Amino acid sequence: MIEKVLAAIGLLVCIVLLVRMALAPRRRQAFDATMRGAWYNSQRWGQRVLRWRPSSRKQAARVAEEAIERARRTQTDRDGNVYRPKSFKGPRKPH
Repeated sequence: MIEKVLAAIGLLVCIVLLVRMALAPRRRQAFDATMRGAWYNSQRWGQRVLRWRPSSRKQAARVAEEAIERARRTQTDRDGNVYRPKSFKGPRKPH
């Protein structure tokens, strides 16, 4: 399957280059400018796709940041790098 796709892309490139060679110099310049614009737009589109963050990832980052802030604000004692919430100090319920 992938071999057929690569062969089709190669054939398409060859046809485009053949058409370019058949053009007059002035039309060739216009064709080259159009191809440069298309290449530039495809690069910009590719960069946008790579940098795009789905809304679920944004939401997860926001929720994680909120949890970190909540943990910083709560009343806790520190024993070295271990946080011990004050709720752990109360009497335990007998079972």
